[in-house]
Amino acid sequence: MKKVILLFIGVLCMPIVNAQNINDALRYSQNEIQGTARFRAMGGAFGAVGGDQSSISLNPAGSALFNSSEASVTFSSIHNENDTQYFNGFSNSSDANLDFQQAGVTFVFSSWDSPWKRLTLSVGYDKFQNFNDEWFAFGTNTNSIDSYFLHYAQGLPLSEISAFPGESISSAYADIGSIYGFGNQQAFLGYESYILEPEMETDENTLYFSNIAPGEFDQEYFYAATGYNGKVTFNAATQYQDNLFLGLNLNSHILNYDRSTSFYEGNSNSGSLVNEVGFDNFLSTYGWGFSFQLGGILKLNDFFRVGLTYDSPTWLTIEEETSQFISTVRNESGTNITQIIDPRIVNVFPSYKLQTPGKVTGSLAFVFQNQGIISFDYSMKDYGNTKFKPTSDSYFAVQNNIISERLTSASTYKIGGEYNYERFSFRGGYRFEESPYKDNTIDDLTGYSLGIGYNFGKTRLDITYDHSTQNRNYQLFDVGLTDSANIDNKKSNVMLSLSFNI
Repeated sequence: MKKVILLFIGVLCMPIVNAQNINDALRYSQNEIQGTARFRAMGGAFGAVGGDQSSISLNPAGSALFNSSEASVTFSSIHNENDTQYFNGFSNSSDANLDFQQAGVTFVFSSWDSPWKRLTLSVGYDKFQNFNDEWFAFGTNTNSIDSYFLHYAQGLPLSEISAFPGESISSAYADIGSIYGFGNQQAFLGYESYILEPEMETDENTLYFSNIAPGEFDQEYFYAATGYNGKVTFNAATQYQDNLFLGLNLNSHILNYDRSTSFYEGNSNSGSLVNEVGFDNFLSTYGWGFSFQLGGILKLNDFFRVGLTYDSPTWLTIEEETSQFISTVRNESGTNITQIIDPRIVNVFPSYKLQTPGKVTGSLAFVFQNQGIISFDYSMKDYGNTKFKPTSDSYFAVQNNIISERLTSASTYKIGGEYNYERFSFRGGYRFEESPYKDNTIDDLTGYSLGIGYNFGKTRLDITYDHSTQNRNYQLFDVGLTDSANIDNKKSNVMLSLSFNI
């Protein structure tokens, strides 16, 4: 009973994981072009157009351009394909899923005997990031996973990374994490799985060497993630006289991200005691936060409109849970022995804060009466302003410095067009997003879209095809084995929206 209580305390009292890094900061700071089929068909270039439920999430003044109250709902079919290269290995993987994309309603109150001619109130949900992704990498490397565990172990006393006599693996893993933290847990896994060997078998020993001999290593890495980043928006907008539209959004954010990675390494190197390693990691993340947006649209005349939007930073509170598993095969006197370290412990870490960068968007639109629209949006976001908090935390201070050094301002260009013929609408769009990295860790993103809509009168049906490509380098581990897999990602989406007057 005493051991059960100690395990429970160990799980709940884990110190900060000290594993949050630039990848996590960037993942939760980026936005995809999501929303209604009409919005996506025009590449999301709606900052000066308005009159669409998803345009409100871009520029809050957009709701003031509705002529009547309206609601919409959107579903999508998402196809994700990855071509992966890791040293001499090439692989292809793909997955597809159906998704609920967007829902919203706008209420229009007009005909006031005042210069303020219209008031609109809206509420909507938009999923602006989909984390579903899956890929597989394999290849022959000259670097081993032993470097990961050696990185954490060197300098630590053996007594802080090993189980006491008679102590279970689960109890030791939980207690080490509770007292010493994430790094000691990684060294513990390396030691107990026989990857690491101490120079001396004493509690005071702080030097370690590897039981994996140098040479070539056949490595495999499987990545699977699910989740989303969405927001519920409460909007208010107004029309002043005939030409000025102003709006405000208050956004409640919700974040969910689950990731599973599985690493395998095999070798036949002379002098190697350990010939096989399997290392699995699981991460579950949940977060919530707040942001606001201010926007305006000005009609210069019957044809030209300009828009301006300010997106505040998003202030997120994030909670994480992790679990790990490692197995090795070692050869002792010609006999293969399998060592399995399965703590069956979920590490629950204290919540932390993340402040994502703000954004400014400028927009232009040319409206051909009822015949069509050509629109253009330009956005600027400085990803170097992303911050983990509290900034007084020494680990977060280091990570924030890495973020400011490696990330930079990135521009996004979007152009879209719509042509109306009788009850049909034909649409197209293009977008270009600069990489947030100063180096080539992630390439620029390009995408295009095509769509069609039909107006039944009080109901409109829209369908869109959207495609984007981006190349990125994914580092397998943060330390030690820091080699990267090169991933050429292609995303294709088909969206269906139903909009109706109420």
